[in-house]
Amino acid sequence: MMSYHASLDDINFALTYIADYPKIAALPPNREATSDVVEAVLTEAAKFAATLLAPLNQSGDQQGCRLGNGEVQTPDGFREAYRQYIDAGWAGLPFPQQHGGQGLPWILGGIVQEMWDGANMAWGLCPILSRGAIELLLSHGSEAQKSLYLPRLISGEWSGSMHLTEPQAGTDLAMIKTVAVAEDDHFLLKGQKIFITWGEQDFTENILHLVLARTANAPPGARGISLFMVPKFLVNEDGSIGARNDVQCVALEKKLGVRGSATCVMSHGDNQGAVGYLIGDEGRGIATMFTMMNNERLAVALQSIAVADRAYQLARDYAKERVQSRALTEQGNSEPVTIIHHADVRRMLLSMKARIEAGRALCYYAMGQIDISHADEDSQLRGAAQKRVDLLTPVIKGWCGESVIDVTNTGIQVHGGMGFVEETGAAQYLRDGRICSIYEGTSGIQSNDLVLRKILADGGEQMRLLLEEIQGDIDVWREDLAENLALAAIIVELHQSLAVLREATDWMMATGTKNVNSAAASAFHYLMLTGYVTSNWLLVKGIANALGDTESDGRSDAYLTVRIQVARFSSEQFLSLADGLLKTIQRGDDAIMALAVDEF
Repeated sequence: MMSYHASLDDINFALTYIADYPKIAALPPNREATSDVVEAVLTEAAKFAATLLAPLNQSGDQQGCRLGNGEVQTPDGFREAYRQYIDAGWAGLPFPQQHGGQGLPWILGGIVQEMWDGANMAWGLCPILSRGAIELLLSHGSEAQKSLYLPRLISGEWSGSMHLTEPQAGTDLAMIKTVAVAEDDHFLLKGQKIFITWGEQDFTENILHLVLARTANAPPGARGISLFMVPKFLVNEDGSIGARNDVQCVALEKKLGVRGSATCVMSHGDNQGAVGYLIGDEGRGIATMFTMMNNERLAVALQSIAVADRAYQLARDYAKERVQSRALTEQGNSEPVTIIHHADVRRMLLSMKARIEAGRALCYYAMGQIDISHADEDSQLRGAAQKRVDLLTPVIKGWCGESVIDVTNTGIQVHGGMGFVEETGAAQYLRDGRICSIYEGTSGIQSNDLVLRKILADGGEQMRLLLEEIQGDIDVWREDLAENLALAAIIVELHQSLAVLREATDWMMATGTKNVNSAAASAFHYLMLTGYVTSNWLLVKGIANALGDTESDGRSDAYLTVRIQVARFSSEQFLSLADGLLKTIQRGDDAIMALAVDEF
């Protein structure tokens, strides 16, 4: 199985020219995050991922986690790697210095997380959940809660987990049955949660579980649900560890992939009741939890790209080494060549590479907007950046989650029969990545979120602003880049697909106000169309910004030529799907809802 190498050239390009890191670094809180600091952080993170995490990936998958007496034992080496992770200070990278963090931009924390996930997705899930818990407490915790919990979460000494799903309540959280009864300054919780990632582990001395539960006499539905902090061990006023709380792991799920991570069935209150502390306002639990949920959705999108990138690296290297058949252009008794010389293998590899670069562009753009929403001195720009993130979060999560399935599946195909066996490692990436379109909201949930809660909810205002910005860039590029024939052709394709997306948006607006089911039936295809157009816009944006950079750091013309050719492939192979997607979108729900239930 190949070793992992972070794609630093592509990462730095997306950071600089798509996320616009110079602008992010110029924001007041980020002025110490200079290019030298960034280079040091990314270099060391790449080394940590390659030397400590990647060697544990396949063995962790084979060994899995084990449960005994309510305690989880993680795969060999995982715990030691986590200890080195916190000793090196990685956990606190993007968090406020006042709580013990390093105060670096959010996007740098995201990029190092991409490296953890590419090297070892199962291990990397634990820091992802802690990051979400920290963000939630920063936004909704009381001052006392922040003071008590944040320093230990940010240091990595403690971890976080998210308890939403129950056996009868998956997507529909209004159906949860876990109850919380008020007692003095806390609540006592009783109920069971399933699919709880890293709900139990041997990495940290304490785990802070964020649990949705229904308070006594609360109204039915979502309005009756509140959010609680339920520590594995109770915490004394001085921050020291107290008694064991009444919450435990009672089973581990047997999974298709990410077997090195513990996915737990968690029981709350089997005895006296699990002590929990209200986070935010009572009855506002789902709204409060969505701070963490949206954080996790973007993290899963980045995780998708990370796993896809590792699958691509493996397939690419195999294609350069595997000798099979003569080249079609050769005649007579020529020798067999490595399979990367064959046109169909080239097609597969380029489709993998293009989807990875496009997905990374989407993720980095969103993370850059998050930093602007946090730190720009102009309140209007902060608000606009946050609205852009809100609009694109379901697109990015849904599109990248579908992409990792396509990319890892193609990676197996490149390997042929060797991809179907576990020996090469190609199959693990498909098994691991398959969850990305499911957890934190399936692709269908993301599609409905985009259409129903974003497009229809604001009358299409935020989507209109996005389309206008893309059109404005296209208008500039048509003049400035006209002499670059390869880019000019890409821009024409982008312009045409943007018109298709605009027409699809108009259809969604008109249809959704009359027949919401028809809009929902077409929502997935609309999300995918939006992902194709916005990601290809960002691919061109990065190239255009790099070509206009008069103070380039020496990036080679050869590298930019590769970027242009990948963007060309993406426009020809993926943007060309726009017309077909529009036809499918406009057909609505007629065929989809035609069969009666008993006819299936």
